[in-house]
Amino acid sequence: MKKGLIVITMLFMLTPLLSACWNQKELTDLAFIMAMGIDKGKDKKYKVSFQLVNPGNVSSGQNGGGGQGLPIAVYRSTGDTLTEAARNATKKVSRRLYYAHTNVVVVSEDIAKKDLLYILDGADRDPEFRTTTQLVVARGCSAEDIVTTLTILDRLPVNKITKQIKSSEAMLGENMAVNIDDFLSSLVSKGKQPFLNGYKLVGNIPLARKQENLQKTTTDAYLSSDGLAIFHDGKLRGWVNNDVARGIVWIQDKLKSTDISIPWNKKQKALIVAPIRSKTKVSVHFINQKPEINIAINSEGWITEANTDIDLNNPKIIEKINKLVESKIRKQILESVKATQKLKSDIFGFGDKVHIANPKLWKKLERNWDEEFAGLKVNVKADFYIRREGIRTVPFWSTMGK
Repeated sequence: MKKGLIVITMLFMLTPLLSACWNQKELTDLAFIMAMGIDKGKDKKYKVSFQLVNPGNVSSGQNGGGGQGLPIAVYRSTGDTLTEAARNATKKVSRRLYYAHTNVVVVSEDIAKKDLLYILDGADRDPEFRTTTQLVVARGCSAEDIVTTLTILDRLPVNKITKQIKSSEAMLGENMAVNIDDFLSSLVSKGKQPFLNGYKLVGNIPLARKQENLQKTTTDAYLSSDGLAIFHDGKLRGWVNNDVARGIVWIQDKLKSTDISIPWNKKQKALIVAPIRSKTKVSVHFINQKPEINIAINSEGWITEANTDIDLNNPKIIEKINKLVESKIRKQILESVKATQKLKSDIFGFGDKVHIANPKLWKKLERNWDEEFAGLKVNVKADFYIRREGIRTVPFWSTMGK
């Protein structure tokens, strides 16, 4: 009797495991959304562009690649809310929209200035949507322009965007991968504001959507990253570009490499130095109950170009180059801080540093932190060390006497 009861109990406990694929989804019933573009129409409705992958034209085979058709299909839908626009899209798409593979969400500048928070709530609330999805702002064009542009090297345009941002972060330092979770973390923090990458369409916009654009060695239109969008309380406040954007990435301790040019022998950009390792530490100290920020950068690099007569075997010259690079880094970092102070948006999280170091003082400064940040004193210390000069230590300029 006891054995029978035990068997029945075990069968009862194992029953949930025998339910098999109760929630299975057939691939042929799903439309995989790789990217979304969100604009605002004149009627104040959301205009959502869904970039869907066409598997038959993307998958590679033994005899050279996928089909001859376009790798993506873009469907448009409108609605008063993001949910309504997504539901309305089912009138046009024969398959169920599947968001788990969405890698990029592109929003227009109008959305970024007013309605981004409404978009993020829907994305963050949906269990199928990943908050590791990258978020970018379409600069000088619509979000639809970005998601409908075809690219050459990457058959899926969304891969071009994600890979290019990572490449820029690693080699140039003017961009930094920011996903929805990163944005929300900065948004809910009282001592830090978020920022996003800008992306633009360069060239002939109508041709960007046509397959003929891919059948040339030089395309008539292409996608390119373009600066960083600075936010305050979830709304776009301004843009920063080039060296200022690079300084922001550097302060975030995300810069892996870049190029730094310095003058030599009265020649501008005579030497080009590339960091290969860099570490940034941000700390705070207080003087008469006023916070000051200390930024310490320790970096190592190598000389990639020497377009002048110079003896790179001389330790004193190498030391002088180090000092010039350090000065250039300090100047760049301070320019980035001043640019964000003008916008009164603490994207660096200096407020969080103050909060952690002195909670009592932070309670006094918190309500007016935007103004405090705008006048905050920031000290920068940079240490740079050249570790390699490349395979040529004596430039050919030296033998030419130039």
